[in-house]
Amino acid sequence: MNTRLLGIVTAALLLAAPAFAHHSFAMFDYNQEVTLLGEVKQFRWTNPHIHILINVPDASGKVNEWDIEGATPNSIRRNNGWGSETLKPGDKISIVVHPMKDKSFGAMMVRASKPDGSPFGNPPRPN
Repeated sequence: MNTRLLGIVTAALLLAAPAFAHHSFAMFDYNQEVTLLGEVKQFRWTNPHIHILINVPDASGKVNEWDIEGATPNSIRRNNGWGSETLKPGDKISIVVHPMKDKSFGAMMVRASKPDGSPFGNPPRPN
């Protein structure tokens, strides 16, 4: 009887493992949107989420490196027409984000565009 129960518990934990592996987005302040203007340092097209490292000058001119987390590569390709080569180091970017609650230089991407407002990638056209 104990062996059977152990087997059931083990199977349940193995099936639930992917859910435990995915992290929370509770660290982002969803009540605040901030627009950052900066230059792409690195674009990471990786699972489970893309990351854009950008250098953003503050009001005093000091440059801060922000780590912006985006959607999954599949989702951002489908919804925004992005690919692994969409952003390159040196590209100028305007990006709207939900900043970290702890005020560190990290955020979740809401939307991004070129500084003139035109989109990156080939977004799908509305029907």
